[in-house]
Amino acid sequence: MIKRNRVVVTGMGILAPNGIGLEAFWKSLLTARSGIGPITLFDASNLKSRIAGEVKNFDPSQYIEAELKPKRMARHTQFAYAATMMALKDAGLDVNNLDLPSPTPVVIGVSTSAMDIIERGFSDFDRRGPDGVSPITLSALSPQAAANVIADRIGACARAATVSSACPSGLDAVAVAANMILSGEAELAIAGGTDAPITKYSLAAFIVTGLSSCRNGDPEKASRPFDLERDSGVISEGAGIFVLENLERAQARGAHVYLEIGGYARQRDHSPEDPGSGLVDSMKLALANAARMTDDIDYISAYGPGHPALDSAEVRYIKEVFGERAYSIPISSIKGVTGNPLSAGGPLQIATCALSFRDQTIPPTANYEVQDPLCDLDFVPDRPRKAKVDCALVNVRGLGGSASTMLVNRIPC
Repeated sequence: MIKRNRVVVTGMGILAPNGIGLEAFWKSLLTARSGIGPITLFDASNLKSRIAGEVKNFDPSQYIEAELKPKRMARHTQFAYAATMMALKDAGLDVNNLDLPSPTPVVIGVSTSAMDIIERGFSDFDRRGPDGVSPITLSALSPQAAANVIADRIGACARAATVSSACPSGLDAVAVAANMILSGEAELAIAGGTDAPITKYSLAAFIVTGLSSCRNGDPEKASRPFDLERDSGVISEGAGIFVLENLERAQARGAHVYLEIGGYARQRDHSPEDPGSGLVDSMKLALANAARMTDDIDYISAYGPGHPALDSAEVRYIKEVFGERAYSIPISSIKGVTGNPLSAGGPLQIATCALSFRDQTIPPTANYEVQDPLCDLDFVPDRPRKAKVDCALVNVRGLGGSASTMLVNRIPC
């Protein structure tokens, strides 16, 4: 029989609207302190929705070496690189003295790509003509740029790959890398998701399709997962990057293990008229792939973007999979605090589960105040909850009908 390795997370790097770094991110989740506010990255005064989840006080020069010319990178590439350096340090690995097995996959999920670079290129073309477009534009706007920059820094043993499957991209990227370790193709990998969609034209597109809340006067209360008064989600940005390892390798070097990746599946919605229905199959298959039963799940980290239809659909499908047990499983969405950072959303949920395992605490669903009859499960309102959390399920759903689910579990010390 072919040996299947166990895959664990040993390092995490987080940049989110509600905090840079693990502890700032976690404290914000536990206190339900929102990272959503008025847009400052550009003049949004003529937009119907003028709020977003921006990563605050981010200075790329503090995280990226000057010789790499961080100002030439797209914002989402800056995020990915910074989060990777955090993850490597957190895993006890020195980027300047890496003794990595070969090959080392670098798998990064992106959804909207380098919209800041693309929009700047159009502006330069309009103002200066064809010769006025910067020569760095082509390489900076490539969807592969984030993975390439990280792989170049790590060295020749790194293999760069990019996954783009809408909001599940980051979760899917982690799954791709995990599968390479599971099969023995690699012993260590770097994987996660990054997105920086807060640009004028990107936001206009989200707004016109009804995917951005217009609660401009109260931005911290705008993202309201599962709440009756939700009007839509809030677009945000960020990155979540992990160091994944074969469990035996991690234990041999004395690494701290946050969690084990137990199972994963992705499916498409059954039809465009049935949004979110792919979650039924992705949840069932992820449970099966992890050799788990519904009774094993202690916590569900829901996609829960705060959209009227998508939130209620996810609840409906959780009930379909878990039956009566759905009513007794704690469920929360972190998007009341983070907004929806697209590809980074799934990785931020994985990090949330890791910290929940560590502290045996479930974060609340921020801004869940008025119960929706269609969303009548236990969404951990008001405050964090101490609980036994050993196995969690992560749901992510994206535009175009993609749905992904991952099961993660705590490894006892």
